[in-house]
Amino acid sequence: MNTPPIRTLLVDDEVLARLAIRQALASHSDVAIVGECGNASEARLAIEALEPDLMFLDIRMPGIDGFKLLHGLKRDTSPMVVFATAFGQHALRAFDANAIDYVLKPIDQERFDQAMARVRRHWQGLHAAPVASPAGSAPASPPSPYLQRLSVQQGEHIRVIAASDIDWIRADGNYVHIHAGSATYLHRESLRHLLAALDPGGFLRIHRGIVVNVERIREVHPLFQGSAEVVLHDGTRLNLSRRFRMHARRALGMA
Repeated sequence: MNTPPIRTLLVDDEVLARLAIRQALASHSDVAIVGECGNASEARLAIEALEPDLMFLDIRMPGIDGFKLLHGLKRDTSPMVVFATAFGQHALRAFDANAIDYVLKPIDQERFDQAMARVRRHWQGLHAAPVASPAGSAPASPPSPYLQRLSVQQGEHIRVIAASDIDWIRADGNYVHIHAGSATYLHRESLRHLLAALDPGGFLRIHRGIVVNVERIREVHPLFQGSAEVVLHDGTRLNLSRRFRMHARRALGMA
């Protein structure tokens, strides 16, 4: 499949940083650098005038930072974005901003090439010919409005967890502990905010601080004074409080 060159804009307040990205892009013949900007104000004008397909964007810049720049762009004019920054702590926020990838400075060529592979897959998908539905077939279902996967930071890496792989979640202040198989991940997000993004048909709140994947529930054991215990398929036992018991009975089809 032939696709047009990826017209690319570099946005970083450091000249040497932009040069490093230019050098990293030298081996990618399908990329055409159409401009460079030293701050967000210049970038806004360049995006309107040049309509780039891809933008390598720094986060910490004088005045308006990279996130505020993206927030102010119109959705239909926003290019694909790869963040290039010296600060790893912004990775989760970058993926929440729908970035294609997030690379750390100083640029590592192998890691940079991986980011470009992701860009290229996305770019080719945008230019793929639509597949015609067979005559008389039902139209494709719209995408789910609920969270399908979650990006969790582990050191300098991002772990992507499918929502369906989550067993249960426990609140811990402004964090949550996500239990998926034998692993547990600490994620900076409140349980209330995360629960609002999950499919209510698939995840059940059984306690003020506990949410369970309904598919993982094996048994429910009634206890004293209206409380109960939920047993998962792996043997994990969790408290079902009286406050959430009626809702759980309806969700689980209990008489």
